[in-house]
Amino acid sequence: MRMRVGVIGGGQLARMMIPAAIDLGIDLRVLAENEGMAAELAAKSVGDYRNVDEVLRFCSEVDVVTFDHEHVPQEVLRALVDTGVAVHPGPDALLYAQDKLLMRAKLTELGLPTPEWAAVEDAAGLGAFLDEHGGAAVVKTARGGYDGKGVRVVRAAHEADDWFAALAEDANGGALLAEELVDFRRELAQSVARRPSGQVVAWPVVESIQRDGVCAEVIAPAPNPAGRLSDVAAEVATTIAEGLGVTGVLAVELFETTDERILVNELAMRPHNSGHWSIEGSTTSQFEQHLRAVLDLPLGPTGIVAPWAVMVNVLGGPASGTMADRYAGVFEDYPMAKVHNYGKEPRPGRKIGHVTVIGDDLDTVTYDARAAAAQFSD
Repeated sequence: MRMRVGVIGGGQLARMMIPAAIDLGIDLRVLAENEGMAAELAAKSVGDYRNVDEVLRFCSEVDVVTFDHEHVPQEVLRALVDTGVAVHPGPDALLYAQDKLLMRAKLTELGLPTPEWAAVEDAAGLGAFLDEHGGAAVVKTARGGYDGKGVRVVRAAHEADDWFAALAEDANGGALLAEELVDFRRELAQSVARRPSGQVVAWPVVESIQRDGVCAEVIAPAPNPAGRLSDVAAEVATTIAEGLGVTGVLAVELFETTDERILVNELAMRPHNSGHWSIEGSTTSQFEQHLRAVLDLPLGPTGIVAPWAVMVNVLGGPASGTMADRYAGVFEDYPMAKVHNYGKEPRPGRKIGHVTVIGDDLDTVTYDARAAAAQFSD
């Protein structure tokens, strides 16, 4: 049976699906936003993912459609479903990854732990929330934010005036999401995968280290788990996958608070930065698993193949030249390091690759991963 999977979006996540697709003999086709994107090796088309006709043309030649990002508009997603295209995850699930207010409301309905939150439509509403939560809050735009964008900590209602003004100018109106400023010990991420027929598997929960709102490092499994942490994280993510009808990989970003709570922070319904360690570190990588899931094939085991795996992002990259120019030195000094180059031009703060090291000793693995990644940046 010939399996044709279409991926909308030409970024590094689509790029990292390519080796898994080759291994499985899957015909992977990518609709890229522009020429020369990270997934150009599989880019069969270049087009606008917001244009229904362009997306329908692309999808007419594949059996299943999935995504490199969550930004495809609902009207496009529903047009695909209406024409009989198998879309995984589907629009009813992606809705909650596209709108943080809808996500918070749904998670609350499912009885899942989240930071205290409210939809605020103006400065008065934000001021009232601040008064009720110790004078500080995290404010997020409901749609479009990622990697620290669309998120700010405020201690006065006027600090979000520009966002309220933008909402007022939008004919659709809307609200911002205000959340309690959580006192957390660390950030965690729990990834699961779910098939359309219902099977769910979970990887070990990991610790995610953020810098300036961007994931910098991931440690798998999360060190020093307290109590039933691993079980609780997996239960939460499984409940979300089943409750929202997610198909494919789901990553749930979590806070472990200083008062022993586990709270849901964000969702991603696709392979996620926090799961890149699984390429070398797990029996089944998140990219292979995602392809299996969207094709409704039995899912693979998710155990870790060594006691520790540490993934470090390459942010920004070299001031001159390319990542490849640094290979000789990195491979000489850190032969255990596995380097992933996304084929992107270096730019301050940009994720252009990552390094993973697996091994028996956490300190050694962490040092080698950090040191190897550091050689790609100036």
